[in-house]
Amino acid sequence: MSEESSLPYSLNQISELTTGTVLLVDKPQNWTSFDVVNKIKWELRRILKLKKFKVGHAGTLDPLATGLLVICTGKLTRSIEQLQAGEKEYSGTFFLGKTTASFDLESEPEGNFSIEHITLELLRQTAQQMTGSLEQRPPVFSAKRINGRRAYLSAREGVHVEIPIQTVQIHTFEITRFEGNEVDFLIRCSKGTYIRSMADDFGRNLNSGAYLKSLRRTESAPFRLESAMQLSDLMSELSDLRPENTIQPTTDQLDAK
Repeated sequence: MSEESSLPYSLNQISELTTGTVLLVDKPQNWTSFDVVNKIKWELRRILKLKKFKVGHAGTLDPLATGLLVICTGKLTRSIEQLQAGEKEYSGTFFLGKTTASFDLESEPEGNFSIEHITLELLRQTAQQMTGSLEQRPPVFSAKRINGRRAYLSAREGVHVEIPIQTVQIHTFEITRFEGNEVDFLIRCSKGTYIRSMADDFGRNLNSGAYLKSLRRTESAPFRLESAMQLSDLMSELSDLRPENTIQPTTDQLDAK
């Protein structure tokens, strides 16, 4: 790889990837977090000529969301739990006056709730009331396991599942724009917070309705989106790693049990 490489990491030899490193990706819309992990994993397997190699992510992003996805390779996959424990920051847009079953655009908007009484002052007051320790119920269209099965699988089959309420911490909830039916926001929160649930609760607290129209993760502490690469650029950089310029990993480095 040339010295002009745009990777924000010093990957002059493959051993740095195999021993374990963090790759920061700006996840594309309509990709699952697993899709991104799988694409990187298959490319690294191709380069290393291996059947097994560990790659994982430190914190799921919904398919419709974009932004920072923290990818770990090799031995660093052992640290995923610690890495995903950091605070998260999101920006995005709530759409007022309608709701959806999934709390976002994975399902069709429905209803016709009044928004005539909603002012910028009311939006800010409601956001302030939803700051601090908050009880929320994760969406039925989520990756939560209920009785050993992903909740979204049951939801898509029309099967009702009861998802337990959980307590999360909302450190910052700012309203950055209000125009028509759209409200832009900035939220800083603890891990495990569902911004889709925040949207639905926000609409209810406004005596109206709301769903999440768009979402972008800008931070997964201590990592920021500004340090992330587009997935296509990362794949191009990885493809430029030539076998003759790499050091083949040991079994211990692969950690591929």
